[in-house]
Amino acid sequence: MRICGIKLTHDGAVALIEDGRLVFCVEQEKRNNNPRYQTIDNLDAVVTALAEHGLNACDVDQFVIDGWDGEDESQFQVLSGVVPLTLKGAPYVERHAEGLLDCLDGSGLVLDARIFSYKSYPHVTGHVASAYCTSPFAKAGQPAFCLVWDGCIFPRLYYVDGGGARFLECLFPVIGQAYAAAGHYFGPYKRASRAGWDLGIAGKLMAYIALGSVDEGIVDVFQGLYDEHFAGNTEAAHRYRADINSAEATLAAVHDFFDASVFRLAAKAPEDVLASFHLFLERLLVREMTTVLKRYAYPGQQNLCIVGGCGLNIKWNSALRGAGLFDSVWVPPFPNDSGSAIGAACSAMVAQQGFVPLEWSVYSGPVLQSGHVPTGWEATPCSMRELASILAGNRPVVFLSGRAELGPRALGGRSILASATSPEMKDFLNEVKLREHFRPVAPICLEDRAPEIFSPGTPDPYMLFDHQTRMEWQDKVPAVVHLDGSARLQTISRSSQHKVVELLIEYEKLTGIPLLCNTSANYHGCGFFPDAAAACEWERVGHVWCDGQLFTRTQITEQSPDAATTTVR
Repeated sequence: MRICGIKLTHDGAVALIEDGRLVFCVEQEKRNNNPRYQTIDNLDAVVTALAEHGLNACDVDQFVIDGWDGEDESQFQVLSGVVPLTLKGAPYVERHAEGLLDCLDGSGLVLDARIFSYKSYPHVTGHVASAYCTSPFAKAGQPAFCLVWDGCIFPRLYYVDGGGARFLECLFPVIGQAYAAAGHYFGPYKRASRAGWDLGIAGKLMAYIALGSVDEGIVDVFQGLYDEHFAGNTEAAHRYRADINSAEATLAAVHDFFDASVFRLAAKAPEDVLASFHLFLERLLVREMTTVLKRYAYPGQQNLCIVGGCGLNIKWNSALRGAGLFDSVWVPPFPNDSGSAIGAACSAMVAQQGFVPLEWSVYSGPVLQSGHVPTGWEATPCSMRELASILAGNRPVVFLSGRAELGPRALGGRSILASATSPEMKDFLNEVKLREHFRPVAPICLEDRAPEIFSPGTPDPYMLFDHQTRMEWQDKVPAVVHLDGSARLQTISRSSQHKVVELLIEYEKLTGIPLLCNTSANYHGCGFFPDAAAACEWERVGHVWCDGQLFTRTQITEQSPDAATTTVR
């Protein structure tokens, strides 16, 4: 049984599940240096993704389109070749508590000049299905709560067990976009317009708040405004909660909330305001989760899956894990809409078989493409030991290996790697990536040594929890230590078959240090490099390693990150 999931809107992607195994997921932003959050505007992208894996549309048994905006149904305007189409889809949220697997039966999906029927499940259904089916709980046959918190919905709590999945309740009336909205009113991303939201701001705010300090007076202001505008027994709050299906009305209410915040907090430092708002939401999340769980005392393991765009907030994930409410917490590597094509396909799988485990690998993205490397680069074979020596010499390397990672985090398949021992390396990497000085650079670390360097340092293969760098290591690896001492850690087991593990082991042998800086390899504002040619054309790092070949830039003066001198390659 082959099921093809399609996400047409932002973070567009095509995924294929065959007999309970994820064959691939191609996110559009990871093709051809496309912009981040790229949509699928032409269904030819589906045909291309299938063809790259030796398939055509007739080889697929079931197509599934992810649901989107709309109370009863959604609509998509797309092309199939040059032919315009209007496709119907399921709504964003299920229509009733037991309706998570209710689907819309659609027709008129035109692929390669052939017409196919399809199904469409609500957007949140894909989140629940992808999070649970990829979790260790599914593999163990254990039940789990599932928290879904996306940009335009309140945090929604579900419960998945052998009887299926059901909606329990919303934890509190704050849409996920409120976090990004705060950045439009305070700090370096402040702007005068009430126009939409920048999808990339939330992650930047998580970094920026390390510049600030929590002020309990500010937290109290947000609590009061939350009661007045969102949760209390006021006219404004009642209207907001009643109009949750109206994106325009909901966003207007969020703007009103922050307008009132600016009026009361104009004299406060913006970094303190944002740090305090972050903590206000974190406390609200933990407090309301604690309250809600008292109403649902299910037997057995108390597990939690976290999914939706807010699942990328590593500090909130850690707060929920550290609250003592759950035996185990799982966040997939694609909690945001980058996993929605997988979720769409999982929804159909679940409708047929129940909430069974999915066999999958995080390295199921696009394969490396072939491209013409520009002149001025020399290609030579390069072993992992030789590459480790380059890194030990404080030279960053673009590292491209195998298939791309799923989700928004570079996990060693499409990474820029560098030594973490120089305090200047973080600034250097932020400069070449055109990022703000306060942005952190993540460590990729051998799993068995992570607890020695980080607290808690527990396995974190997808960079989705918060860790503190232990004091005795902060001067040894300063490039991966954030302003507040934290680190967005990725751990990887020595038993992994991925090439980056071999490199880390060789680097550890040379230096005694089991980690490297790891940041994504991409043009600014675009998805991962699809090939070595793109990395060489970028020209901001002088070494590109791609599946055994080292491309070295020649006759170009490059500023060394660890010295004031320049060297010629």
